[in-house]
Amino acid sequence: MWGKLLGAGFGFLFGKWLGAILGCYLGHLFDKSLKQDFDKAGGFQGFFSGDDLNERQALFFSSCFAVMGHIAKSNGRVSEVHIQAASAFMDEMALHGDDRREAQSAFNAGKQADFSIKESVHDFKEAFARRYDLLQLFLEIQIQMAFSDGHLSAKELELLKLVSKYLGIGGKHFNFVLKRYQAEFKFRQQRAQWQSQQSNRQSNQSENRGYKQSYQNKVAPEPEVSRIHALAVLGLEQGASEKEIKRAYRKLMAQHHPDKLVSQGLPEHMMEVAKAKSQSIQAAYEALKK
Repeated sequence: MWGKLLGAGFGFLFGKWLGAILGCYLGHLFDKSLKQDFDKAGGFQGFFSGDDLNERQALFFSSCFAVMGHIAKSNGRVSEVHIQAASAFMDEMALHGDDRREAQSAFNAGKQADFSIKESVHDFKEAFARRYDLLQLFLEIQIQMAFSDGHLSAKELELLKLVSKYLGIGGKHFNFVLKRYQAEFKFRQQRAQWQSQQSNRQSNQSENRGYKQSYQNKVAPEPEVSRIHALAVLGLEQGASEKEIKRAYRKLMAQHHPDKLVSQGLPEHMMEVAKAKSQSIQAAYEALKK
């Protein structure tokens, strides 16, 4: 902002209105470059001490699992699927010992009748108000928990909307994030099934030495429906241009960059979550490039 203002001012002194326009443009380039350097340095997080960062990471950790527990209990009881999903999530984060017990304790706290989801999410938002990418990742994790059994109940959807509201995320963007995750869920399922089929196919062919080498190495193309799901993972619809696909891909990769999110307050244990999401985005983009 200051770069554009100063550039326009100095430009006007030396070249009147034409100079002001040129100076404003050069100032815009300066602002953009300065912002990128600022973000790489950790943004406002760079002004916090190590203790402040640790406190924020601890808050993210406890709030995340507490709200997950509350959502899991939303239908009256925590199903075996939700318990398995929470355990798998802890496994993905490589939680062991005290760290795992802390996560389980927070998850159980969220299941209690006196747990206030409004207060918990409000405290979280206060701590991460300037970190929109972390707020969105928090919401995505809650959607992942609610969707662990493959569908959303009316109560789960209601709670997710409340979480989104308390985070300050509008209804339109909530629907966008929800739709993206549903597409990501289906995309992962489809790719896992296709990869399993290819693995079995190659295994069977290698056991039968009567096949020609060219046939053994033949790989069946991915089904066309992958393109539909891949576009949806990037938040796009059929007919999206190559330029739109690249823009969406770069934006989502920037939002889910693990190192950047950790520098902003994401617990290091949760870096694997951000990596998994980045990998899904990357896989969807690669599928669209073929």
